[in-house]
This record gives sequence, C-alpha cells and structure tokens, in this order.
Amino acid sequence: MTTPEAYEAAGELLRALAAPLRIAIVTELSAGPRCVHELVDALGVAQPLVSQHLRVLRGAAVVRGQRRGREIAYSLTDEHIGRIVADAVSHAGENDLSHPTKPPARPVI
Repeated sequence: MTTPEAYEAAGELLRALAAPLRIAIVTELSAGPRCVHELVDALGVAQPLVSQHLRVLRGAAVVRGQRRGREIAYSLTDEHIGRIVADAVSHAGENDLSHPTKPPARPVI
C-alpha cells in the first residue's frame, strides 16, 4: 500500500519537472553529466535561465552538481527520473497532448 508521504514526494517530483525547459534539461542529463555551458549550447537558451532551472531541479533533489575544475558538472540523482521523463515525452508525442481531442457529445434524450 502506498503511503501519503509517497504521494507527497511524487507530487513534489512532478512539480519540479513541470516546466518544459526542466524536462529538456533532464533529457540532456539522461545521456550523462553536463556543465551549464553544454546545456546552454544543446538547448539554445540563455545561461541564466538554465542556471535558474538547475537550481529548482537541485532543490528537488533531481540533479546534483560535482565540481570539474572551474565548472560544475550536473547529473541526475537517479536514473529512474530520466526514464519517467522519457516515458512522459514519448507518451505526449504519441497522443499529441497539445491538441486534445474533443470529448464525444452526449446524446440528446
């Protein structure tokens, strides 16, 4: 049986992943550790924006940083997070959630 604490933790994880850029960052980090400049180059967004989203992900224990000389290499704390994101992205692509289908009309009686 799943506990209320587990549901709360799952909700916190999903809230941390609720921004498209954070999903993209997690997808990039699924391939291995990256420094901020590598994420900026791969995602084509400004460095301050990437850093801001990394702070959110770090605060939610989704990513961790390890010093590499003058830079910090970010990686996922758990490979399951990468799979969760990959499955969500795949599912969204299959169902094209950006254009949801209209529910069937109720018959008039």
